Amino acid sequence: MSSQGAQESGSTTVDVSNDEAQQRYTATLDGESVGIAAYERSGDTIVFTHTVVQPEAEGRGVGSSLIGYALDDARAQQLAVVPQCAFVAAYIERHPEYQDLTR
Repeated sequence: MSSQGAQESGSTTVDVSNDEAQQRYTATLDGESVGIAAYERSGDTIVFTHTVVQPEAEGRGVGSSLIGYALDDARAQQLAVVPQCAFVAAYIERHPEYQDLTR
């Protein structure tokens, strides 16, 4: 099962999908993969282990759109979030509306 959606970031539309088989969220711009957020899922917990945004896409809101979508998806699935990845941890710190997801 996978889910996907579009996240607006300024004038850029970042498409994000969840590839459950590969355990990662993928961000695309104009049909090209430009970022991933890898995770490990166990029961009702999702551990974000690594986030990568391609250098050519940096500064365009790809990482924020990717993680925002992933955290919204985790909330919809009622998952506890463990932000092992520094980018995800920093994002949650900057966006207090997601802090309740960490336990």
